[in-house]
Amino acid sequence: MTTLAGKVALITGAGQGVGRGIAVALAKAGVKVAVCGRTLAKVEDAAREIEAAGGEALAVECNVKQLDSLESCVQAVVQRFGGLNILVNNAQEVPMGKLMDVSDASFEAGWLSGPAATLRLMKLCYPYLKGDGSIVNLASAAGKRWDASGYGAYGAVKEAIRQLTRAAACEWGKDNIRSNVLLPLAESEGLIGWSAARPEEAAAYFATIPMRRVGNCELDIGRFVVTLCSDDCRYVNGQSIALDGGQAYLG
Repeated sequence: MTTLAGKVALITGAGQGVGRGIAVALAKAGVKVAVCGRTLAKVEDAAREIEAAGGEALAVECNVKQLDSLESCVQAVVQRFGGLNILVNNAQEVPMGKLMDVSDASFEAGWLSGPAATLRLMKLCYPYLKGDGSIVNLASAAGKRWDASGYGAYGAVKEAIRQLTRAAACEWGKDNIRSNVLLPLAESEGLIGWSAARPEEAAAYFATIPMRRVGNCELDIGRFVVTLCSDDCRYVNGQSIALDGGQAYLG
């Protein structure tokens, strides 16, 4: 497996699901990881898992919707590890439902936890990422659905993240900071909850996956992040990459 020994990563929403899978995979590749999330108990549990496997981790309580919390998070990571090489923006509150049903509060939470938090954290981490940095932001194929009914608000905030990432790739590439987007389909708690709430829709959706399975958070998503952040992908910048077994068509 690709090694990133000595690198430092900050991952938001790392207490569970895709974020946790990414944190575990990075730690196994030799990265010192800051597992950040709103619920301290969850990120502490993730940190214990990483440390039990021989990795180095820092659990940081962070509410990505609050600028002061993001500032404190970055400061804690840099103070502990002395720098920062990898930023993974994964945390997201999902504003689901048809447009007339999505409340202002739900959409605002989706905006603040998604594109606003992503931009804020990229800017806060920029001074430390210069010279050897990799930004990985999480979007969703919800923004690429043929029938966007019920997914408009969710797709909107995720597509905003893709645009911000593309801009960062163009503006910061000269600083040797690479910025890319992943659109994952994995066995996260969110997906499990959605499947339980909408079993028929979920079954129909899963049937459209060419590989006929949902990805594993660590093995399918996390390990790809390891590769993407390594020198093997040192010329990959500004790309949107679907990790979904071939389900989304990004053309």
